[in-house]
Amino acid sequence: QVQLVESGGGLVQPGGSLRLSCAASGFTSSSYTMAWYRRAPGKGRDLVASITSPGDSTTYADSVKGRFTISRDNGRNTVYLQMNSLKPEDTAVYFCNRRFSAVNWGQGTQVTVSS
Repeated sequence: QVQLVESGGGLVQPGGSLRLSCAASGFTSSSYTMAWYRRAPGKGRDLVASITSPGDSTTYADSVKGRFTISRDNGRNTVYLQMNSLKPEDTAVYFCNRRFSAVNWGQGTQVTVSS
């Protein structure tokens, strides 16, 4: 069964860091371009970062460039999003999925940046 499970979110102060994980099952995530998305309160789901297959080239939304890093651990079939220098405007539910040929969305993980 194809499944994506996001974790690692939480409440963090501005300037803090979090690392999100996306555990895939039912398919080999290393064979796909994978992406992280986020949905802020009252807004649609926006693309945050992606990592290609093959090649592991990364791209980022302008709003997170220089602060977020997407990576993958093929042995764990997991994709990560390292988030540094977090800002209140990063508050959102974060999701991962295949960048193309998306599968069923997971529950996401809530990130709240607030003092």
